Amino acid sequence: MDVLAILIPVTLFLGLLGLGAFFWTLRKGQYEDPEGDARRILNDDYDDRPKRDDE
Repeated sequence: MDVLAILIPVTLFLGLLGLGAFFWTLRKGQYEDPEGDARRILNDDYDDRPKRDDE
């Protein structure tokens, strides 16, 4: 039973931490255009990596 005194607060803290992270990503706009992101990853027209001299 002593273990529950440790596990319950730790579980509540981690749950609130995850919920806070979720609301933070909502506020930052991470989920605004999921369809565009899904299509953009399949498109090879634009490569934003810098070109090296040996390529």
